[in-house]
Amino acid sequence: MISFDSDKRILVTGGAGFIGGALIRKILIESPKSKVFNLDKLGYASDFITNNYLLNHPEFSKNYKFFNINLKNLDQVENVIKLSDPDIIFHLAAESHVDRSIENPEVFIESNILGTFNLLNASLKYWLNLSSRRKSDFKFLHVSTDEVFGSLGKEDPKFNESTPYDPKSPYSASKACSDHLVKAWHHTYGFPSLITNCSNNFGPRQFPEKLIPLVIQKAIYGEKIPMYGDGSNIRDWLYINDHIDALLMVIQKGSIGQTYCIGGYGENTNLNVIKSICQILNIHKPCDKGLLYEDLIFKVPDRIGHDFRYAINSEKITNELGWKPKYKFLDALEITTKWYLDNLDWCKKIADKSGYRGERLGI
Repeated sequence: MISFDSDKRILVTGGAGFIGGALIRKILIESPKSKVFNLDKLGYASDFITNNYLLNHPEFSKNYKFFNINLKNLDQVENVIKLSDPDIIFHLAAESHVDRSIENPEVFIESNILGTFNLLNASLKYWLNLSSRRKSDFKFLHVSTDEVFGSLGKEDPKFNESTPYDPKSPYSASKACSDHLVKAWHHTYGFPSLITNCSNNFGPRQFPEKLIPLVIQKAIYGEKIPMYGDGSNIRDWLYINDHIDALLMVIQKGSIGQTYCIGGYGENTNLNVIKSICQILNIHKPCDKGLLYEDLIFKVPDRIGHDFRYAINSEKITNELGWKPKYKFLDALEITTKWYLDNLDWCKKIADKSGYRGERLGI
């Protein structure tokens, strides 16, 4: 169990998203003395169901407050920070879908760059006015992605904290810029920040357009399962519970000004991931008439500028902080698949609210 030693006031940006929501639930359950404040604009991929549950559940509502705010509004951001009076800020709010960034990069510039800039300015102003004791204890954790490092060849060494930035999409470029802003605020103003760069997350409650939930839903409804190109692109998959444990460990034990790479040691081709899901479904929900889910896989034209491989070397966070993933990829994939099978209504409500109709691939 990971918990804080004393009462903490914690502000999470993007707390209605997949990772932010998991982080908030973990804190509320395991640190019942802490107060959690969620700043989220409630975009298309937000989990309004879980947010409403936390707001109305008597066990959590007393320690949870939600602010429906967009980070582009500096005055409102400053007001939320004043009201929440945080000891810790976890910054997870971001637009995060590569295909959407190719179609409409402006939204990614606004959310990921301008939003981070506003949050840093407001947080710095707040931090400078804290008492000496609270000022020395305050921490700001910026959660980023391995995509800022670009693309790897099949035999290239994994990304680590020293890998040069080389973003390839509007999404990864916007995240790279936000990383640099956080580093600049630390080095210029002494702002007590940390950065994490994680690999591809997966698990229960992920928005239905992402690869793993998309494949699960397409399969169980008997629809064709789309796959970019020949499916040879490689991702390092990190189970959501392992990622949340890493974030909490970084905020408690990490060194100010440092970056920590978080990977799941779950490298797999997209084809292998899709086939693995199909094999799990063949066991837990067999197709009618003896068919196999693998028969539904079909190739679609590859994404523009599709990065070939991502992989993270997590030695620093393991050696310095003692974190390592607890879940093996296939075990976590089975847990995830079974959750979606049991929660199809959640998927439908989330998709209906967002207007999503399965038109994009979340790879």
